Amino acid sequence: MYKPDDLSNAYNAIKKGGIIIYPTDTIWGIGCDATNAEAVERVYSIKDRNDRKQMLILVDRIEMIHSYVEYVPNITRTFIESADKPLSIIFPNAMNLPVSLVGKENTIGIRVVREDFCRALIEKLGKPIVSTSANMSGDPYPARFEQILEKIKESADYVVKWRQDENKHAAPSEIIKFSEKGEIIKIR
Repeated sequence: MYKPDDLSNAYNAIKKGGIIIYPTDTIWGIGCDATNAEAVERVYSIKDRNDRKQMLILVDRIEMIHSYVEYVPNITRTFIESADKPLSIIFPNAMNLPVSLVGKENTIGIRVVREDFCRALIEKLGKPIVSTSANMSGDPYPARFEQILEKIKESADYVVKWRQDENKHAAPSEIIKFSEKGEIIKIR
C-alpha cells in the first residue's frame, strides 16, 4: 500500500501547478492537473513534444467524464466495466480543458484509472490528471521506473515513491473511439 505522505506530496505538487512522475494502471507517467494550461504546457516542454500530439487524462470514476466531454454514449459504462485491461476512450467535443490538451480536433482521450494511488490522487484533487508516458517524445515508453531518464525525473516537482521497485513489464492501454454510427474503432 502507498504511504499517505507520498499521496500528500503528489497532491501538493499538482495543486500548486506542478508536475509529477507517477505509476498508473499501465506505464509510468508524467502528470499534472489536466485543467491547468500552464502545467500542460510544461509537460509538453519536458517531453520535448513539439507536434502537440494529444495526451490522455485520467479520471477516478465514470461520472467524472461528463464534466469534460459534451456527450458520453450510453455504451461507455459497459465498455469500461467489462474491459479486461486498461481502456482509454477518445471522445469528441471536449470541454473544460486547455486548448493545448484537446488540440485542433477538440477530442480527448480519457481512462477511468484502476490503480489505487491514481484513484486516490484524482479523488483528492477533484479533477482529472494528465497521463502521458514518462519519456522523451519519440523514445520507447518506460515499462519500469528504472527506465525513466534522469532528465525526466529531475524535471518533475515530485516523483512518486510508490511502486518504484516493481519489475513487471507494463504496457500502454488499449485505445478506442466510437464512430458517428456507434461502431467501435480500435486505435491501439
